Amino acid sequence: MSGILYVTGTPIGNLSDLSPRAAQTLGEVDFIAAEDTRVTMKLLNHLGIKKPMISYFEHNKRERGEIICDRIQQGESCAVVTDAGMPCISDPGEDLIRLCEERGIKTVVIPGPSALIAALAVSGLSTGRFTFEGFLSVNKKSRGEHLKSLENEHRTMIFYEAPHKLPATLRDFYAFFGERRLTIVREITKLHEEVIRTTTSAAAESLADGSVRGEIVLVLEGKTADEEEKSYTLEQAVKLAKSLVAEGVKSTEAAKRAAAETGFKKNEIYRELI
Repeated sequence: MSGILYVTGTPIGNLSDLSPRAAQTLGEVDFIAAEDTRVTMKLLNHLGIKKPMISYFEHNKRERGEIICDRIQQGESCAVVTDAGMPCISDPGEDLIRLCEERGIKTVVIPGPSALIAALAVSGLSTGRFTFEGFLSVNKKSRGEHLKSLENEHRTMIFYEAPHKLPATLRDFYAFFGERRLTIVREITKLHEEVIRTTTSAAAESLADGSVRGEIVLVLEGKTADEEEKSYTLEQAVKLAKSLVAEGVKSTEAAKRAAAETGFKKNEIYRELI
């Protein structure tokens, strides 16, 4: 008789977030498919559980997926876990689910913490409709195409990002989306958890210096009705900046204010202004 694959959520950082049902599942399955067995071993040691594990990650998912499914069809039960949060979300576990479906293997979800939902909940942005965009590509062309496709997205957008790539992403957000509200949530449930509610322009100017560290979720405001109504040309943006300068505002500050109002980049306006 075929066994079952349990898609099991694990803590994002704080081990106290593990549900009793998840702990029971990890203790009862025959083996565990883990993204990084070393990370999962720490969780199992915390629970006092000893269980056989098999590594299952991006670069071995084809081969290991077949092995895992073979064992399940021979009657064993398996829990698939990621290093933190829900498996199968921006995770190779989604391939394992697809393979189980093809083979007629039963899958059961054991819900747990999810960084994207936790970040959205504390973002202060609209939660009624949202879209999860995962990690942006490091390929410049693919990255640009991805961001370009979202310029008219009205739903709140959620991204995952690595700290070393954050500076470029913050600059890209301002370049592609203009002035929008942005919430940066880092180290969710961990000792140094922080929620930074800011804007794309402010983040590009003051947070793109590499100082923001840790596991990062970006929650970006979708296009608003007010933004659609503001259909400025660069010429109009520069004219606005000039009017501010005439009132005694410094050129750099005038360019910054005009950028916030029109959606053009500050440097672009400043270049034309001087």
